[in-house]
Amino acid sequence: MTEAGELLKSHANEILDRVAHVKSEFGARVATPRGKLVLGVPPSVGTVLTVPLVKKIKNEFPKITLQVIEGFSGHVLEWLIAGRIDAAVLYNPPHHPSVLTEKLIRDELFLIAPVNPSTALPCRSLELEWFARLPMILPTRSHGLRRLIDSVLARAGIVPRVEMELDAMPSTLLLVEEGEGYTILPYASVHKLVEAGRVQVRPFHPSISRMLLLATSNQRPMSSTIRALMRTVRNEVRDVISTYPWRPESQTAPRACRISGSATDLI
Repeated sequence: MTEAGELLKSHANEILDRVAHVKSEFGARVATPRGKLVLGVPPSVGTVLTVPLVKKIKNEFPKITLQVIEGFSGHVLEWLIAGRIDAAVLYNPPHHPSVLTEKLIRDELFLIAPVNPSTALPCRSLELEWFARLPMILPTRSHGLRRLIDSVLARAGIVPRVEMELDAMPSTLLLVEEGEGYTILPYASVHKLVEAGRVQVRPFHPSISRMLLLATSNQRPMSSTIRALMRTVRNEVRDVISTYPWRPESQTAPRACRISGSATDLI
């Protein structure tokens, strides 16, 4: 080989070594996602999903820094559209052209009631007309849960007896526990309170439910890190459903209480 050939070979080997290094480093980043991810979740989901999700991300993807922000679904959707968060857990389809969604689970809602004997409910499931009789503590009308309840009751011709409006789930549950009223939430968000005997739950007939969704924005590229987060959130929701009580133990042929005058009749 000529002297010029030796020089060319030396430079070529250096270039090939650098290419191999870049490929190796890039492959490691793909195989081990890294970076910061921001996930938005509603409070009713965060109570059961956030802690196990953070632990799983920390164990499986140590190079990812996960930030979880809780907010009502409407706010979480705004953050996703604005690019403030990378992914979101939402209730019900947002119908926005830039948002891609994936169904996770249909979440049934239950009446959350005090355990005080003086406020004991007479049966295991309740007709919707109980909304007009019980003193309800509900979110404000800007809240997606409140809009769902109002829509369901309006179709049934029922005006709820709303005693208080609060957009703070912990305060609402504390008021319910102290016997100041009733509210409506998914069972998973209160199951520890139920198990501790601090509140009780009743299903409605017909049932009230909403769809839980995993959402991303199509305005941002789907990086390997976001894909890893989506996969982990999806799997964790399935695990939470299988390990946490997502609804009370089923009862055989539950009967619903219908209000008749000042008395209640079992039907």
